[in-house]
Amino acid sequence: MDYIELIKGFLLSPVETFRKVRKADLGDALKYFLILVVINTVLSVIISLVALSSIWAAYSSIFEGLGIALPAAAGFGIIVIAILMIFVTLLALFIGAAWLHLWVYILGGRKGYLETLKAIAYGDTPYLLLGWIPVIGLIGGIWSLILWTLGIRELHEISTSRAALALILAIVVLLIIIIALAVTFFYALVSSGVMPVPVSTF
Repeated sequence: MDYIELIKGFLLSPVETFRKVRKADLGDALKYFLILVVINTVLSVIISLVALSSIWAAYSSIFEGLGIALPAAAGFGIIVIAILMIFVTLLALFIGAAWLHLWVYILGGRKGYLETLKAIAYGDTPYLLLGWIPVIGLIGGIWSLILWTLGIRELHEISTSRAALALILAIVVLLIIIIALAVTFFYALVSSGVMPVPVSTF
């Protein structure tokens, strides 16, 4: 499988490319996704290091004064963080695909969980290529949402409206759940006295 051609295809002619990967198995999709995740992780780490270089220099001088070799420790820490980022991203792929597939299934998608996972894995191409760039990464994220919709439509062979609605429901319901949990947690802290409610002086 030519990954460069796949990248070009998903960026320039996604509908045709999604039709070409209908017969791709889980291994093909995961290899493609993992390659892009590694690229994204490496570039994200580099950007983060550049952005925090001044802070890094300040802390380095402090730790060197204490006799601690911070550069070596930091290098090891960066590797650990990068590995964790890759692992979490892969885990999020499977969990996210399961959540989205629930709504795809409700709206008529009957081609199976694997097709939803492929839609996300391949559809993440713009975000994984551009997500490490400040501001522009947002464009990559929106672009990927569009590709997810096209991927669901093509791989599950349902209408664009159903594919888009499945994605919207998955996002909106998840946000509602997160907000509800946050509010519940906040009120639990307040009622237990852990987080006192500020009293107005007026």
